[in-house]
Amino acid sequence: QGYLDRPQMARAFAAIRSEDLIYTRNVQRYFLGREDLPSDIGVWNADTTRMPARMHSEYLRSLFLENRLTAGRFAVEGRVIALKDISAPLFVVGTETDHIAPWNSVYKTQLFTDCDLTFVLTKGGHNGGILSEPGHKGRHYRISHRPAGALYLGPDAWLDQHDAQPGSWWPEWVDWLNHQGGKRVPPPAMGAPDKGFPPLIAAPGSYVFQP
Repeated sequence: QGYLDRPQMARAFAAIRSEDLIYTRNVQRYFLGREDLPSDIGVWNADTTRMPARMHSEYLRSLFLENRLTAGRFAVEGRVIALKDISAPLFVVGTETDHIAPWNSVYKTQLFTDCDLTFVLTKGGHNGGILSEPGHKGRHYRISHRPAGALYLGPDAWLDQHDAQPGSWWPEWVDWLNHQGGKRVPPPAMGAPDKGFPPLIAAPGSYVFQP
């Protein structure tokens, strides 16, 4: 069909965490008669999209199975991407119970880059750890800053040396963005009317109102 359809993608992600996303829900609904009330994050997670076949295949084969990016063998339009060529500061986030991107693998971004890097390890999983707004009860995070060119410290040693701080990691991110960003300016005008592309509709657009 040329693309990975929305239901196919949703079933694939559900199968990765089948106990929580398939079996437990069915036990609650079918055997116990309890209504499965959606959460905000659950509704957001259900808003899936389609993925072109080539993109899906290349992502799984090149970046997941063969991990060409860290090996310096992943090319875009014939040019190999080398992570060590990145000179811009990085803000990297891992979550403690991520079942898709384990935090100690995310942490190894520091092994493949030499730039200024801030690393955050936050409580939660693949979605919940990121959507961890201020005021969310029971949240904590660890944070560190590695200057450009500093020696590498392994993930286990890093974990031992950095205590958890209560609260959301978002304020740390905001501070980092403010430090990296330049002077605030008015946003650019929407669309490009002079090129034949006028704005179609006022924000938030029509997509969010579709069933």
